Amino acid sequence: MNEQRKKAKLLIQTAKGQTETIINMLDENRYCVDISNQILAVQSLLKKANILILEQHIKHCVKEAVQENREKEKLEEITNILNRLI
Repeated sequence: MNEQRKKAKLLIQTAKGQTETIINMLDENRYCVDISNQILAVQSLLKKANILILEQHIKHCVKEAVQENREKEKLEEITNILNRLI
């Protein structure tokens, strides 16, 4: 596992822990704004993890595909992901 994936994994593990915290906050009937802030924090962590994974994909998989003249499929993948992100 390379450094980008390690960073992404750590972010996702942190998000997992925060998600458990959110569940507990709901069970404890905590203040809605506090819960919302925690949800936003988890979304931010997942977004950062996704960016790391996509960066790696572009730097390695897409680059390799371009060098092998088979970039069309990889570029379509990236376009589909960007469409879902935007």
